[in-house]
Amino acid sequence: MESFEDEKYKEARKKVKEIKGFYTHLTIYILVNLFLLLAQLGLFSGNFHVGMPAWSYFTTPFFWGIGLMFHGLKVFKDQFGFLKEWEERKIKEFIEKEEQQYNDTFKN
Repeated sequence: MESFEDEKYKEARKKVKEIKGFYTHLTIYILVNLFLLLAQLGLFSGNFHVGMPAWSYFTTPFFWGIGLMFHGLKVFKDQFGFLKEWEERKIKEFIEKEEQQYNDTFKN
């Protein structure tokens, strides 16, 4: 059996790996979308034009940003109290439901 200290170390290491993964995702998101925006504005083709880009330029950052947001919520869920409270309520709800079903089954 693993000691309590080894288990805590593994959990902490896993958490650090998740946070590192999120920041890597964020960095790639920023770099790729900056490159795409500059390319769409014509910076690399020599036809650079200043002005408001078309809305279609923002579809990739928008939808990828939604995925990035969910990644961040997953990684940092412990820092959002309302998510932890909701999680605990749901766990309690499922346990009570299971107990009720068990009692209903074996009550007769």
